[in-house]
Amino acid sequence: MVRVNEVVDVKRREFLPLLGSGLAWPLGARAQQPGKVYRVGLIFPTIPVSEMAGHHLTTAFKHTMRDLGYVEGQNLLLEHRSAEGRFERFDEIVVELVRRKVDVMVTTTNEAVLAAKRVTSAVPIVMAVSTDPVAAGIVSSLARPGGNVTGFTRHPGAEFEAKRLQLLKEAVPEATRVAFLGFKSEWESPEGTSVRAAAPMRGVTLVHTEHTPTDFADAFARITRDRPHAVFVARSGSAFANRQLIAAFVVEQRMPSIFPFREYVEAGGLMSYGVNLPDLFRRAAGYVDKILRGAAPGDLPIQQPAKFELVINLKAAKALGLTVPPSLIAGADEVIE
Repeated sequence: MVRVNEVVDVKRREFLPLLGSGLAWPLGARAQQPGKVYRVGLIFPTIPVSEMAGHHLTTAFKHTMRDLGYVEGQNLLLEHRSAEGRFERFDEIVVELVRRKVDVMVTTTNEAVLAAKRVTSAVPIVMAVSTDPVAAGIVSSLARPGGNVTGFTRHPGAEFEAKRLQLLKEAVPEATRVAFLGFKSEWESPEGTSVRAAAPMRGVTLVHTEHTPTDFADAFARITRDRPHAVFVARSGSAFANRQLIAAFVVEQRMPSIFPFREYVEAGGLMSYGVNLPDLFRRAAGYVDKILRGAAPGDLPIQQPAKFELVINLKAAKALGLTVPPSLIAGADEVIE
């Protein structure tokens, strides 16, 4: 079984003066109260607000909250917010949520949690998804984050991305030129650096193909023009929100591809290796419950995922004329036929 198992051992700038101290209130006095309606802010980076309520990640969160005794419309109000690709809006989104006196905020990107930290040092923040929060300057320790932030990371370290390139090469041994579809910041990040360092050892030339949070046209045009042997999709929230578009493109171009999450494969892509996102949102709901019952977020360790799943789409492989090695299929957590 192809898995990585890890056990947790465990001001970017001054905020706007006009906000003042009125946007914070004391932590630690939030024991669950009978009859109280709890307000939770859920912040997404790119998915339109109109689609958030029915999104499968929101659903995973709500179902777990319900199992824990919180029913939306009764004792739970979810405040859905999204930057819709405009990450500079995170600050104003968080300001609005704090003014609405949310009990907890749930974030899904480093940019959102950094904005939340700029706005308030008191409202609890649960990271459903984060990337190396210590390196990002969000917390100083996973085991004892302190302050008002806790939550979950989506992989154990930058070197994890090199594993995805290895799996792509195993599936497509002849691939010597691979497009890295992602932001410039992802290309230059520790994750991107890890993949770039691993590429020559795999006999691969990795070519950065940049997109913006809302526009993939130029990146797609370059891939169409350059005709790489395969596509490696980075882990941005923007790419995830546009996974149907990306999957449709690689299928149309008949290009093998590897993705960070299974949702891309369910949309028609070839293969994925990464954490199960709905599971992270379910676990985030558990942390929200602990905080609503009085736990201090800074006392809850930030947890790394313990299991990763390899998902392979044999229907896509057949359309590509690709024979996936039996050893890779045997190691997959799920095979779509």
